Amino acid sequence: MSIISVKNLSKEFQMAKRQKGFLGGIASLFSREYSIKTALDGIDFEVGEGELVGYIGPNGAGKSTTVKILSGILVPTSGEVKVMGKTPWNHRVETVRQLGVVFGQRTQLWWDLPVIESFELLKDIYGIPDKSYKDTLGALTEALELSKLFAVPVRQLSLGQRMRCDIAASLLHSPKILFLDEPTIGLDAVSKLAVRDFIRHLNKAKQVTIMLTTHDMDDIEALCSRVLVLNEGKIFLDGSLDLLRKKIAPERRLVIDLVREYDTVSDPQAQLIKQEGHRVWLSYNPSKTSAPELIARIIAKHAIEDLYMENPPIEEIIARLYRDANL
Repeated sequence: MSIISVKNLSKEFQMAKRQKGFLGGIASLFSREYSIKTALDGIDFEVGEGELVGYIGPNGAGKSTTVKILSGILVPTSGEVKVMGKTPWNHRVETVRQLGVVFGQRTQLWWDLPVIESFELLKDIYGIPDKSYKDTLGALTEALELSKLFAVPVRQLSLGQRMRCDIAASLLHSPKILFLDEPTIGLDAVSKLAVRDFIRHLNKAKQVTIMLTTHDMDDIEALCSRVLVLNEGKIFLDGSLDLLRKKIAPERRLVIDLVREYDTVSDPQAQLIKQEGHRVWLSYNPSKTSAPELIARIIAKHAIEDLYMENPPIEEIIARLYRDANL
């Protein structure tokens, strides 16, 4: 069952053209020309209840615009959007009660207030019953390790601490859908792992539907079974990570540990990617040669200590996708 439905969604922005020079600036005060920027160009997709979907694309592709429309913050130029059966911008109060939104570069907490006071203000805004608030806050405090942060003003939090508090704030009212826009941006490795573990648990244990917008491909690979790739306001690809790999980079990789260091390895059906001492990386297309055939040819020519297969790194695949699409 679809909890989010998007059909032929388009969004255009009117942008003022500024004339060059001082006189041009003066003239713009009295007569202004405009250009149209298309942020979304007729996109269609659905998200099922309990899905965790990666929504990726280069800067300016329209990812944040989509999230703002789904949240009811922006009104589209055309198209139809249903979030839990309602149009977000026409039913904002009913919709936002079921949504949690985290923008990694902005905070929904009050800058000069201690964290706990921001939480209590959100409790009043959403009208959360005392018992529900206490139970939810207790669970979030334990999961995200927030107890030492309650008395700290938001402006004094580190980026990692603020992100954990922002995620908690977005979940105080127990939403059924969570939009995460760059939730791990700027975080250190430990904080990233903690946030990822929490997102994974939230999706699996609570069946919260999550749309994750990020440039961190480790986040996508660790969390998402499905990805939507946006390109210049259009859906470029919708499918699994495996589909993305097969479509953009169908090759597999054979990693070989040689007995003799810097032994020269070559094969007519494989490409040498790199060699570091005893270790060699080969790339091959499984539709042109099978792994057993390639391994048999390598073993026949070289003394091997060990070998294994791997997929190309997901960030390399995404980079190739952007390059091939002229993003």
